[in-house]
Amino acid sequence: MSEHEHVRVAVVGSGFGGLGAAVRLRREGITDFVVLERAGSVGGTWRDNSYPGCACDVPSHLYSFSFAPNPEWPRTFSGQEHIRAYLEHVADVFGLRPHLRFDSEVKRMAWDGDALRWVIETASGTLTADLVVSATGPLSDPKVPDVPGLDTFPGKVFHSARWDHEADLRGKRVAMVGTGASAIQIVPALQPEVGRLTLFQRTPPWVMPRMDRAISGAERRLHRALPLTARLRRGLLWGIRELQVQAFTKHPGELGFVERLAKQNMARAIKDPALRAKLTPDYRIGCKRILLSSEYYPALARPNVDVVASGLSEVRGSTVVAADGTEAEVDAIVFGTGFHVTDMPIAERVVGADGRTLAEVWKGGMAALRGASAAGFPNWMTIIGPNTGLGNSSMILMIESQLNYLADYVRQLEVLGGRVALDARPEAVNAWNLNVQERMKRTVWNTGGCNSWYLDASGRNTTIWPGTTSEFRRATRRVDLAEYEVLRPSADRPAGEVTGQAAGDATGDATGDATGDATGEAVREALA
Repeated sequence: MSEHEHVRVAVVGSGFGGLGAAVRLRREGITDFVVLERAGSVGGTWRDNSYPGCACDVPSHLYSFSFAPNPEWPRTFSGQEHIRAYLEHVADVFGLRPHLRFDSEVKRMAWDGDALRWVIETASGTLTADLVVSATGPLSDPKVPDVPGLDTFPGKVFHSARWDHEADLRGKRVAMVGTGASAIQIVPALQPEVGRLTLFQRTPPWVMPRMDRAISGAERRLHRALPLTARLRRGLLWGIRELQVQAFTKHPGELGFVERLAKQNMARAIKDPALRAKLTPDYRIGCKRILLSSEYYPALARPNVDVVASGLSEVRGSTVVAADGTEAEVDAIVFGTGFHVTDMPIAERVVGADGRTLAEVWKGGMAALRGASAAGFPNWMTIIGPNTGLGNSSMILMIESQLNYLADYVRQLEVLGGRVALDARPEAVNAWNLNVQERMKRTVWNTGGCNSWYLDASGRNTTIWPGTTSEFRRATRRVDLAEYEVLRPSADRPAGEVTGQAAGDATGDATGDATGDATGEAVREALA
């Protein structure tokens, strides 16, 4: 093999996860790393999603890094442009610019077991790395349904995450497909502009009022002068959500009161009983993500909006046809149909120790030890991996917990010394996953009677964490070497040391069951 640039760590992606990993690596004293980004700027989801009305549904002071507080948030719920500017600010303040490699989409990364390193092919060249941190995120690759006849449509067609800002929709007839978090922001923004808006709704969402307001100048001055006040504000926002988790994870029956509030929210704006019936979900609130908007229902009540309680099934020229046979003539189609979450495209590009891709290994469902490490993929970690998502709080809390795990992973490699890699033991991954799935059984996401994007093709919830953020933080505070195999090149092994497959063979009969039992007990303790 020809010589390529070699780095100690390669981070893939420059959203919250990637930039957070970069900051954490620097804090650990590691400067020999690169951040590979497929686009031309940082921001991840908050760069790609620039549709009208795009904003976060988590309060600003909680949807930011604890190590990079921002006293200047202009609203309690920030818009896309402010979050993107915040991430640019983080890149500047923490000196990340020299590490960023833009226009460097990862085409393939393969484990070289002889050299104990990853060979990474990117759009800008090939490099190698001792450790890979994959922070591509679950909301990075848009999912557009395969609609028969879509290629015959003569007008504009685009996904909410790839908004066509050149398309002039004023006075036009527009079809909005989907009623998720993006759609409920797009609909109120488009409704006053377009001639007619036809909304295709397969499943109605539960929508609660969005208690958004401008943050006053006095509040911002207080947070600047006394940073403790911003920390207290963040702590209060976090604590409220921690207390709510039990209803989602253990007592879904308690959510009936919240459903009544959501129905009252709808009734205030939707006076037509027929439309109200279309918009009322038939599943428990929280089974799908609870959406926040005070403008969605009033927009649907306007005379230039039609709600079709059925999915888009066919396109015939300029005519869009719903599954129930409803037809409409439109000039543009906007898809708000979500992302590849349980089938992350990056998994097809990661080739592990046995020559199989991560996608092949995860064919029966995603699973990773503590949401980070997959068996057979040494020194490869994912940020926002399987079962690390949240249904009611800030993903930044989960990301920072995974950064703690990354930091200890790096420390363990340093302590072990020399050329070394850690590969998650299959029994450790299985024990962790079995405990997570057992806890998942009674949650609202599994019992609420809906089919959400949290579930994979086999109906397993491989997306959400079935507990509090505090529990996850405790479970990812340190790396337990008993859950990993230590790999070294044969030439580098100390006399008498057996590692890798040899270690597995040598100790399998004697300690296999004990390791499995110990691992299972460690996982149960972490989740207790």
